[in-house]
Amino acid sequence: MTHILHIDASARPGIAGTDNHGSHSRHLTYQFVSQWQSGRPQDTVTYRDIGQSPPSIINHDWIASAFTPELSLEPWMKDALAESNQLVDELIAADVVVIGTPLYNFGMPAALKAWIDQVVRAGRTVDIDESNPTDPYIPKLDDRPRHAIILTARGGIGFDPGGEMAHMNHLEPNLATALGFIGITRFHSIAIEGQEVGGELLAASVAEAVDKVEALVNELQVAFRDASIPEPA
Repeated sequence: MTHILHIDASARPGIAGTDNHGSHSRHLTYQFVSQWQSGRPQDTVTYRDIGQSPPSIINHDWIASAFTPELSLEPWMKDALAESNQLVDELIAADVVVIGTPLYNFGMPAALKAWIDQVVRAGRTVDIDESNPTDPYIPKLDDRPRHAIILTARGGIGFDPGGEMAHMNHLEPNLATALGFIGITRFHSIAIEGQEVGGELLAASVAEAVDKVEALVNELQVAFRDASIPEPA
């Protein structure tokens, strides 16, 4: 059985196509997850809407607690890490992490950055080998194949690799770096562009992105199906 962690980071609560001011990234995550469940109804999904309920920003208490050995944690430290532990547990349990996010001012929304800061954590998702100061970090989430699906929406155009605005896109590269750092290296990205332009350009981009989502779901479901079939002795 495959488990999906579905995260929406858009500040827009509605879904484009059904809401005049709806989110195009939510449209893509809905397409991905609903198609996945249609093909594999036995699989499970955890949903977290960080766009409407953002994670806490890390503070002094969080930092002091996160870098204190488990056996030395005081009660207030455990309280400070409770939210982080829940978010980390959700991430560890996932085989597929589906993140719907807009591109805000050339990077990720503050809510998504807050989530990243809560889950990239020493002792939980990455270990630190103090005996190797030149390369001390050991990812902990590479214990099994995990896939990160980044479904994004951009107001402008040309932000894909090779595009005229690619050098200003700090969303997917940032996510790939942070998730890869903790061991999630199977990275897939699909984007809608031209929301600020609208019209036929946006419509064509939406249609292309939906087609890519459909193809990616089919590809991954075949991969997970084949991985579950034991090899003959």
